[in-house]
Amino acid sequence: METIEKIQKITSKGQITLPVAWRRHTGASTITVTTRGNRIEIAPARLQRISEEVIFDAIRDNNGKGIKAQRLIKILEKLIKEDERDRKVTA
Repeated sequence: METIEKIQKITSKGQITLPVAWRRHTGASTITVTTRGNRIEIAPARLQRISEEVIFDAIRDNNGKGIKAQRLIKILEKLIKEDERDRKVTA
């Protein structure tokens, strides 16, 4: 297996860019980030359940910009309420 190494700059907001060649090579559209001691490992995410989906995609949903955690929490709370309402209707 070929190893590709490249130095990536971390922005002042703590963000990095994964080169398109890497994303294509791995087929990754989502990733997992794991820390092991002083190492950070980034790997393609493999969604385990069919019901799992991406709730917020910065490129799709916000012109490539991230959002604050509090805003994401509000989005998730809204989705939970909608799901609970839908479950009551079908019950």
